[in-house]
Amino acid sequence: MAVSNRVPVLSRLLRTIREGAGMTHGRPCLTAFFRHKWRPVSPVAALLFLLPLMQGCGLLFDAVQQIYPVTTNELDRICRRQQVQVGMAVEPFRPFVFPAVWTDEGARVTGLDAELVRAVSDALTLHCGAPVVPALHLIRFRDLFLLLNEGQLDFFVSAVAAGTPSPGRAGFAYSTPYFSQGGLGTIATRPGVIEQIQRRLKTDEGGTARERLLEGLTIAVQDNTSAHLYAEARMNAARVLVCDSLPAAFEHAAAGLSPPIDVILGAHPVLEFMVKTTRRDWRLLERDDHTPLRFTQADYAVVMAEESYTLRWFINDVIFQLHESGRLEQMRRRWIEDAYAYPRRASTEGLPFDVQKMPAHYAQGTCRAASPH
Repeated sequence: MAVSNRVPVLSRLLRTIREGAGMTHGRPCLTAFFRHKWRPVSPVAALLFLLPLMQGCGLLFDAVQQIYPVTTNELDRICRRQQVQVGMAVEPFRPFVFPAVWTDEGARVTGLDAELVRAVSDALTLHCGAPVVPALHLIRFRDLFLLLNEGQLDFFVSAVAAGTPSPGRAGFAYSTPYFSQGGLGTIATRPGVIEQIQRRLKTDEGGTARERLLEGLTIAVQDNTSAHLYAEARMNAARVLVCDSLPAAFEHAAAGLSPPIDVILGAHPVLEFMVKTTRRDWRLLERDDHTPLRFTQADYAVVMAEESYTLRWFINDVIFQLHESGRLEQMRRRWIEDAYAYPRRASTEGLPFDVQKMPAHYAQGTCRAASPH
């Protein structure tokens, strides 16, 4: 009965047939003839016989051509297969997603988002009454939305800003936030560029749009991230470089390739973590009062299909419980503030994944000029 699940009109029709009431609203040509013949006929056979006759009676069955979500409980499906399909970006978004590590136990990936996935799978195990294993898919960030839309993933995480305005983000739903203060920021490495932006900030009386501070500069963004979408909507495409990953942007700048990158626009917490740990030759741009120079404000959330209502309620409750217990704050602190070696954490608590299904991890890509709007 999958067809009737997708098309509510058919569900109502079959229910009517099963009750033996016929179709009495404006269709006497069918009901007068078939009323006494429904009982010995199965609902499916009756429906197949009825459909060709409906247009003859003037009934336009346009609803059959519409697409409706399957009314299936996502949690029941996850419990039955004892596996939850999770997507995560293969490109590093430190400290949310670190580069994959090869350990004695196999390939592992770790980070704040990986710990969140572990918490969700543990909660699913309790809910289902049987072990639920996270099947991790490490794929390009730009492909995460595509695979979710195709039904290959139950959800994905990778420091995704909820509610970014874009046609490509339509049809998806977000959990309650698990991380706040995740807006866009910028970093630069050349003193002349930093001084130029600081001079503009000093003459800014608060009425200048943030993107005007970067006018005339070459800006690097990662493909299909919120920084890329922001640049498409608010900046001159001629001055934007789209990079396959943040490491590709750093490599482009270090190699002195043309055009030279003046600033990198990206997720503020990711850029802040990187300049404190691995990219100390870059500087996080700040305002005069030494507060971060932000271009947007955003919260990070888990991404699901729009019709995954049951799963969304479940993950929202997991995040709520993590917040109420204080564990969510502990997770943020241990990944963002504490000192640690992520390979060691990956070997002890990282999530395993299928290397064969992962794209070339070390092919970090290149940078290219943005397409005209």
